[in-house]
Amino acid sequence: MENYRPITKATADRFLQLLKTKGPQSAAMLAAALQITGEGARLQLLKLAEEGLVMSATTTKGVGRPVQIWNLTAKGHAHFPDTHAEFSLQLIETIRQELGEAALEKVVAARERLQQEKYTLALQGITDLSEKLEQFAAMRSSEGYLAEWRAEEDSFIFVENHCPICNAATQCANICKSELNTFSHILGEGVEVTRTSHIIDGDRRCVYKISVTKEIVQL
Repeated sequence: MENYRPITKATADRFLQLLKTKGPQSAAMLAAALQITGEGARLQLLKLAEEGLVMSATTTKGVGRPVQIWNLTAKGHAHFPDTHAEFSLQLIETIRQELGEAALEKVVAARERLQQEKYTLALQGITDLSEKLEQFAAMRSSEGYLAEWRAEEDSFIFVENHCPICNAATQCANICKSELNTFSHILGEGVEVTRTSHIIDGDRRCVYKISVTKEIVQL
């Protein structure tokens, strides 16, 4: 421990973001990604564990030695902000109590329209689906969703590793429905969007499968 250097906020953020975006990782995997030594990674992880941000579990694969896998704790997940969480919850509850559920649905629908207008304007002129997903992921990441995408054999996968409106969405299910509507709207006709993993349902991240219909493929 004589050569241990205190963990800095920048270093801690890099560890936490990797665990948030990539899921459970071994110290060796984190060390490789961050280009540091395995021992250095383990020492940093122990410090983060002391702060209650990460936890470890030992797994065994095949006949090899047990491997210690690290993951975020609830406190670690909370390190990534839920944008204006308390205010949003208060606002939702106030609208529900004072104006009723129908009024809350109108507010969510209005937000959906504004979101769609913003994204549509930003993506205007982009016809290639890969380029559109690249730009859309960049926009969502700037809003706190830690978004990324990849192409698969017959579809695309769009991943949001964090939900900055999670608390609000938990209290108002229509927000998540609205988000899915927005995805379908901005990606255009001939594209089917299905949510396959959902943070609200206890999954680590929200995952969307984007399938191109036969009509588009034939064009």
